Amino acid sequence: MRKPLFLFYFLMFYALAQIIWWGILLMRIEPMRQGMVIGEGMIFMTVFLIGALKLKRAFEHEHKAHRQQHNFLLSVTHELKSPLASIKLYIQTILKRDLNKEQREQFLANSLKDIERLDDLVENVLLATKLERIGKSIPKEVFDFSELTSRIADRLQVHSCTSQIIKADIQPDISYVGDKFAITSVVTNLIENAIKYSPPCAHVHVKLYKNEAGQIRLSVADLGIGIQDEEKKRIFNKFYRVGSEDTRKTKGTGLGLYIVKSVLDKHNAQIKVLNNTPTGSIFDVTFN
Repeated sequence: MRKPLFLFYFLMFYALAQIIWWGILLMRIEPMRQGMVIGEGMIFMTVFLIGALKLKRAFEHEHKAHRQQHNFLLSVTHELKSPLASIKLYIQTILKRDLNKEQREQFLANSLKDIERLDDLVENVLLATKLERIGKSIPKEVFDFSELTSRIADRLQVHSCTSQIIKADIQPDISYVGDKFAITSVVTNLIENAIKYSPPCAHVHVKLYKNEAGQIRLSVADLGIGIQDEEKKRIFNKFYRVGSEDTRKTKGTGLGLYIVKSVLDKHNAQIKVLNNTPTGSIFDVTFN
């Protein structure tokens, strides 16, 4: 990054120096046209500086996007290797050791959890690619939103902690018309995100209900580190992750909240990020 920027500044300085030098020479040759040369020179330099500034910003944006994509590839590689290594270890243990029925079932259950984790990751990547191609038209079907949310909360509870950290308050028999696969990804990503940024075994509250206006409301609240106000507008950007790339310890690909926002936009739903009390964040979704 430093070398290209140094070359950019050097070329810009050289070009400005040449413009000024040729302007001085022209005024010496045509002293009567000094005012015109200065005026046109100032206009040209202004346009040149504006163009150079925009070029610099575009270059920095491209560099940032490239770095985010590079970090995404590293994150995906890590996210894939971790459960694969775990599954391999479980299967090798089952094959090499004489385990009782209870131990085998436990190892197989843990392997299934890791397979589901891989499945969620692959679905996120595929859905992110799909969302970039399709327009506003999405496949729609009627499905039981209450059952879907309960099932996801129950499944992720097994992943998170041995104690009951996911507190689900779900109004029964809520139906919704939309892309069931995409909405499943929304609920999964919001709950996984809350678990990811929460302290071990802290409560995550999932609430689904209909308000007085008949709108479906989904909220996921955690007691984690929270999100700074300046980052709340950027967390839904593709590949964006909260915190510094160098100091961040949480796992993730930076696709989860991007998928959430993209899917909700296509369903004409709104999402707000609120501060929780005493700490943490609340992701509040309204389905019209």
